[in-house]
Amino acid sequence: MNAVLKDNRISAEDYLQGELISEVKHEYIDGYVYAMAGTSANHGRIASNLTREFGQHLKNMPCDVLTADFKVNVNHRKFFYPDVVVMCNHDNGHDYYTENPILIVEILSDSTQRKDRTLKRLAYQSLPSLQEYVLVEQDFVEVEVSRRSANWDSHHYFWGDEVYFASLDLTLPMAEIYRRVDNEELRELLQASNTIMD
Repeated sequence: MNAVLKDNRISAEDYLQGELISEVKHEYIDGYVYAMAGTSANHGRIASNLTREFGQHLKNMPCDVLTADFKVNVNHRKFFYPDVVVMCNHDNGHDYYTENPILIVEILSDSTQRKDRTLKRLAYQSLPSLQEYVLVEQDFVEVEVSRRSANWDSHHYFWGDEVYFASLDLTLPMAEIYRRVDNEELRELLQASNTIMD
């Protein structure tokens, strides 16, 4: 007996209309819609720290720093909600997504890191406007920055380092990115630092 598989794909237009009324956010990948899970407090703290620092730095520039409620459109075939997105001279005429980000940040979790490191990385890097893609670990202290100007090679930053965001011409200490974050590695680092100071 032959099984008939129902095709559950929808158009990008139907997806966008559905997102306007949905209580749950969804990402759209080649016609398929995927519900998004909630985030942790550490995830929220990192996103808030970066949004605040980026926003302060860009306050007199024609740039917007938006968080996970704003979508990035990749060739009208994929719509993602990055954790932090920076766009400048936003003029694509859409209130709910951009096609022209200059910087995208994804904060990694066990459930999202595979997609963030592969599918999303390739999709985002296909956007001509994107200059930097940033991955931030929340369960330990590491930031990975890949830049178009370096052929998307990754540069890794660790505790005590300063992270340079070339697209914004901004340098941030790791301590600012991880301010108020509580994970095992940070507790050990802070305890060791306090011991040395005593």
